[in-house]
Amino acid sequence: MTWTMIRLELDRTPAFPNGSAARSYVLRLPLDKDGAIDEAACLAHAELATVRRFWPNEPDRHGYLRRAGDGWRLSYPAGGTDGDTLFRLDTHAIRPGAHIMLTGPDGATLPFLVKALAAA
Repeated sequence: MTWTMIRLELDRTPAFPNGSAARSYVLRLPLDKDGAIDEAACLAHAELATVRRFWPNEPDRHGYLRRAGDGWRLSYPAGGTDGDTLFRLDTHAIRPGAHIMLTGPDGATLPFLVKALAAA
């Protein structure tokens, strides 16, 4: 298991046919050798599983990854319920080029592309 910095950028959408690097997230998560989230490490060291959200014309948001039912939620501030929900985070390998769907508190689901991984 390695704690990893993961950069997600908005993938192509009708509003952004080329995607948008300005709409991004940086996650710090424990990944196993196959690129899957290490749930036990994430839960044991929840304070280390962080997120930073970058969005144009909005202040950066800082928070944490939290287990939410059978999925995961990005929570701002810590323990809040106003975060984004990540789909299939624990069933798909997180590797450059992979796609991750996020649903915001407004209910809109957007595709994100894993752009980069780096040791944290």
